[in-house]
Amino acid sequence: MKLIIGVLTNNSMKKTILFFAISSLFLSSCKDKIEEEKKVDINVPVTLTSIDSAGIESYTELNATATYLAKTVIKANATGYLSSVNVASNDYVNSGKVLFTLKTRESKVLGNTINKIDPSLNFGGDIKVKATSNGFVNAINVQQGNYVQDGDQLAIINDANSFAIVLSLPYELKKFVKVGAIFDAFLPDGKAIKTTVSKFMPSVDAVSQTQSVVLKVVGKQDIPENLIVKVRIKKASNSNTISLPKAAVLSDETETDFWIMKMINSNTAVKIPIKKGVETDDKVEIVSPILTQKDQILLTGNYGVADTIKVKVINK
Repeated sequence: MKLIIGVLTNNSMKKTILFFAISSLFLSSCKDKIEEEKKVDINVPVTLTSIDSAGIESYTELNATATYLAKTVIKANATGYLSSVNVASNDYVNSGKVLFTLKTRESKVLGNTINKIDPSLNFGGDIKVKATSNGFVNAINVQQGNYVQDGDQLAIINDANSFAIVLSLPYELKKFVKVGAIFDAFLPDGKAIKTTVSKFMPSVDAVSQTQSVVLKVVGKQDIPENLIVKVRIKKASNSNTISLPKAAVLSDETETDFWIMKMINSNTAVKIPIKKGVETDDKVEIVSPILTQKDQILLTGNYGVADTIKVKVINK
């Protein structure tokens, strides 16, 4: 009986010793892991920016089309045969230039006979058809020798004086556009030209709710018809303002609350709620709080972080 108890006691002691040995090993492993985690650098790598006190402008860019508002139709002024065609498509002509000459059927048949009888009558001379405006010949619908009737269309001239850039303006932006205002227009090749608002068309497109605005080009410009340009319309401007790069300003999902992450010492940044003003493609005006040039604001590494974070500045 004593032998059995002794054996049991020895087994219990072995199990106890084994348990403590395993526990010690586990605790030691956990301690080593905690020590390793402490050694890991948990500072968020960030870059910094500072305020910009230069002026800020808010604008929008809208498409506009170069066009000729008036097109002059050149018509035959008599019935007969075209004896000459003096222009071609895309030619520039001045008002008064002879574009066509035509000979009536009667003069073509009887002209030579009557002139032989009395040359002073000069019967059968060509009838001249002249340009009535300056501009480019858009289309020639006839050729030499064609028989035309009085009133037939011979050509179309784009009236150079009617050249304009027509802007399709959303009606809600009309308050930013006034007659006489000057706007920049940018051609597809990057060239910028000045335009001035001439007039508003008296109707609004029923589908898009846009109103056509006629812009006259300042100075002489060689712009082809139907070219699409971008017109920059200034919505707001402020010459005395504080702004930050757009990447430095954060917001919630509904974009109702806005904030920045500001450095309070060499390695700590905190969340600062702000109120923003004018916004452009790359800058945001900060209305409040008042920031100074000494303030350092997180530009990158600021997204999805806590209200207070430890940071590691990798670029100032």
